[in-house]
This record gives sequence, C-alpha cells and structure tokens, in this order.
Amino acid sequence: QVQLVESGGGSVQAGGSLRLSCVVSGYTGNIHLMAWLRQAPGKEREGVAYIYPDDGTTLYTDSVTGRFTISKDDAKSTLSLQMNNLETEETAIYYCAAETRIARTAYARRLGVSYSDLSWWGQGTQVTVSP
Repeated sequence: QVQLVESGGGSVQAGGSLRLSCVVSGYTGNIHLMAWLRQAPGKEREGVAYIYPDDGTTLYTDSVTGRFTISKDDAKSTLSLQMNNLETEETAIYYCAAETRIARTAYARRLGVSYSDLSWWGQGTQVTVSP
C-alpha cells in the first residue's frame, strides 16, 4: 500500500508560479516511478512530469519543458513539482501518482509521458491560472 497526499494547489495569474507537494507514505521502498499528471475540464488526463527514483531519470511533456521541475526529497518523503510561468490552459486538477509494479515500470519507460496507468494516486489538487 502506498498513500499519496497532494498540496500546494491554488489560484495564480498567468506567468506566475506554484509549487505542488506530495507526501508519500506506506511501502515507499517499492516505488519505481513517480509522476505528476493533470486533467483539465473536458480533457483526458495527461502526463506532465515523471521521475524514476532508481536512476534519477526525469521526463517532461514538451509543453512544460524548461518551466516545470520535478524533484524528490527522500528525507521528507515528498515529491514536488515547481511550476513557473504558468499558462491559462494549464488550469487543471494535478495528481501525484506512483508505480510499484516492476514490469509496468519497464513498460512506462518505453511510453514516456504517455504512460498513465500508475498503481497509486493521490486525491488531486486544483490549479487555476487566470489571465
């Protein structure tokens, strides 16, 4: 069992910044992939940023590259997403997710940010970007 609790969402004007946090608890030693995904109203859920703790590899969807940074603090059992220069179309619910299945992690590496079938999910945190 892995529990994920997000925080840090809120309202910001376009061009502003937010930092999302996700506290991870439970069997964290079995986590091989952690990610931030988002779902905007009327749209499908999409992968935003991924990190593979085993080797530190990070991946970003093209639209956020250079503006968003995913990081992991093992001492605090926290996954973070620093979001800079936010755009109005990035208004969405942002989810923290984790994968513990080794075979699925290998599959995820091949799919990159297209992989969204992670095992464990937080409840989500709302990010609203206004003009």
